[in-house]
Amino acid sequence: MEKVISGIRPTGNLHLGNYFGAVKSFVKMQEEYNCMFFIADWHSLTTHPTPENIRRSARTIMSEYLACGIDPEKAPIYVQSDVKEVLELYLYLNMNAYLGELERVTSFKEKARTQPDNVNAGLLTYPTLMAADILVHKADKVPVGKDQEQNMEMARLFARRFNRIYGVEYFKEPQSYHFTKEAVKVPGLDGSGKMGKSEGNAIYLCDDEATIKKKVMRAVTDAGPTMLNQEKPEPIRNLFTIMELVSDKQTYDYFNDQYNNMAIRYGDMKKQLAADINAFCAPIRERIWQYQSDDAYLLQVAQMGAERARESAAKTLKEVREIIGFRA
Repeated sequence: MEKVISGIRPTGNLHLGNYFGAVKSFVKMQEEYNCMFFIADWHSLTTHPTPENIRRSARTIMSEYLACGIDPEKAPIYVQSDVKEVLELYLYLNMNAYLGELERVTSFKEKARTQPDNVNAGLLTYPTLMAADILVHKADKVPVGKDQEQNMEMARLFARRFNRIYGVEYFKEPQSYHFTKEAVKVPGLDGSGKMGKSEGNAIYLCDDEATIKKKVMRAVTDAGPTMLNQEKPEPIRNLFTIMELVSDKQTYDYFNDQYNNMAIRYGDMKKQLAADINAFCAPIRERIWQYQSDDAYLLQVAQMGAERARESAAKTLKEVREIIGFRA
């Protein structure tokens, strides 16, 4: 069975975009692949979080993964910092990574531009740490968005370079796994094309009913269609896209017909959409609260995941040390 690994930085709560864009597919993939999911707390150090934020965010992501349906018996969930072998492989990969190629990575250049006072070595070597996360388990596939494709190419480069330098065929080249029917891009409520934390336009899975309603009622709209069957502009198309995800077909078709017949009342549509989003999120939200209140179980899941991840990583590092020339 092919190995799949994916990680998420603990930078806050999961939102609808995360759920429909990846997590829903993870739940299906755990039935078809040998999956491992991790919380990338070392990666978060590039932005200098406080110790309290690191611990709280890791606990939050763990609770939300479980609430969304990831089964730790089928797909271990571990915290990156619990698997020290990743750092050792990170060191070895860095020894064969070159300054020029790291400086050309688009994400590094963008971060250096937006946070010029915090251009740290972690940002520069982000691709090698990501490669270590993947190669330490010799993963076949990595579910990633288009924005991570360059980092995936770097991971393949580091795998090829290791093999060439040491005259082995040890690391396979991990392949990007792009979701198709199972994942969609969820738009933001501000009229933009993507829902996200940094954009400030997200509905979080843990948002309560009042918060959801407030966010949806403030969503960007226009003055309404001026002709029959008019093409929807992006802000309106965004609302219909979200409605298609969380509402039943009859509801979607009703408001779509109202729009096409120039009879749409956006206030009514938003109220219905807010109610449907809340109905969708409510059971997930309740499970999140249940998991967050059970520290013992969260610790058990993390420990079980760490044990399985370390077993996999330790085998790789033993062989890597022998290949390089160190005592295994």
